Amino acid sequence: MVALALAVALFAPPKPHIVWKPIPFGAKRKAEMAQYAERHYGIHSYVLHPKVIVEHYTATTTFASAYATFASDMPDPELHSLPGTCAHFIIDRDGTIYQLVPLDIMCRHTVGLNYVAIGIEHVGTSDAEILNDAAQMRSSLALTAWLMSRYRISIANVIGHNESLSSPFHKELYAPWRNQTHADWRHSDMNIYRTRLAALLNR
Repeated sequence: MVALALAVALFAPPKPHIVWKPIPFGAKRKAEMAQYAERHYGIHSYVLHPKVIVEHYTATTTFASAYATFASDMPDPELHSLPGTCAHFIIDRDGTIYQLVPLDIMCRHTVGLNYVAIGIEHVGTSDAEILNDAAQMRSSLALTAWLMSRYRISIANVIGHNESLSSPFHKELYAPWRNQTHADWRHSDMNIYRTRLAALLNR
């Protein structure tokens, strides 16, 4: 058993450099997240047990603007409910990885999956822009590989936001949102991403 544990440790992807830059997520926002989880998943808790990793892009050109949005905790425009949107990580154009929220706390980034999903945002305005940014991709793949290893998440459960409805973990109690998804990280682009991720994991 000791030899097996040592072998696993040796071959586990290393933790990349992560800059801790938390958004405000105190007792009030945790209570809001628990209320959201109860309405949408039937779970009165803000505690996250990760089983999925969802890749996003910010639709902005700077880290600062995305960070400000997530930190503001503004109500959503449809239900006017809290908490506001957020993600666990933002990867900047230069490859810097910022962590905004602890990994044991739910973050509101993907309808139907927030109760099980870690959210990774990439500063940019399209899948192609990020796929062609070498520094950003290196950091993204390294972070995702490390999270997969830490939480034993399979590559099939590393998905793009646009693939959310096809996840076996997708669950949404609010009927008008059951088919809601977003355009970021379509299936064809995620196939490229997962191919690169598999190559990294197989090295």
